[in-house]
Amino acid sequence: MNKQIAKRILPAPIWRFGSSTYWAWHNRGRHVLARTFSPRWRQSLSELEKYRHAYNGQRCFIIGNGPSLRQTDMSLLKNEYTFGLNRIYLLFPELGFHTSFLVSVNDLVLGQSAEEMKALSLPKFITWRARQWFADDPQAIFLDTDYTGEENFSADAARRIYEGFTVTYVALQLAFFMGFQQVILIGVDHNFTTQGKANQAIVSQGDDPNHFAPNYFGKGYTWQLPDLEGSERAYRLAHEAYTRAGRSVVDATVGGKLTIFPKVDYTQLEFPAKA
Repeated sequence: MNKQIAKRILPAPIWRFGSSTYWAWHNRGRHVLARTFSPRWRQSLSELEKYRHAYNGQRCFIIGNGPSLRQTDMSLLKNEYTFGLNRIYLLFPELGFHTSFLVSVNDLVLGQSAEEMKALSLPKFITWRARQWFADDPQAIFLDTDYTGEENFSADAARRIYEGFTVTYVALQLAFFMGFQQVILIGVDHNFTTQGKANQAIVSQGDDPNHFAPNYFGKGYTWQLPDLEGSERAYRLAHEAYTRAGRSVVDATVGGKLTIFPKVDYTQLEFPAKA
């Protein structure tokens, strides 16, 4: 039956119930069922467990992909623990090193960039929804991430993780799970030139002005417009969770617009001496 016809002839309560049931199944239920008897899922849980509290007391950097990275001396991060997000790997040849980890949970990004990501030799934390592209990647560690349901902060990455409208939030939960004492954000500009309805999927018509490289979401790439308000709600949850645990998240983004976390000057941070 055509969706619009069904909506007209069915009583509103029945339509709402049926619609919500369908989307609950589509967005989560079918993925939960798929992993119930999956050896690949059990393998991921086993791998993930190795990271629990593995970096207690250490600091790490979560690297956003904003244009401010071009004003940030990334060479200082070579000997640091780093979380790269989505297509950060476009910067690897220029840097001469790769991040410690890669985190990606957006279906559009994963579907279009799977082959490039699979070619990377580093641990990749990927949403279970992307198993169709990454099941054969031995370095892919699947996560139970979700963009529906209650907004919360998960201290246990082996359980359900709320995506919080930004992959940065998933990385913050992973860093907490791994035991990092301090998280330093860079490249989280929280400011987009391209405007439109939050979460709407659009196709880039030219060079990307919103990220560190014009080909990040270059011409022809399909991506979702940001939900800055939603991500701010998530960031507040992260700030509260880290503070309660006696840990901290600080923001060293050059010129960033995010105001949730305390600001620090990247140039004033202490780094290990370069070899």
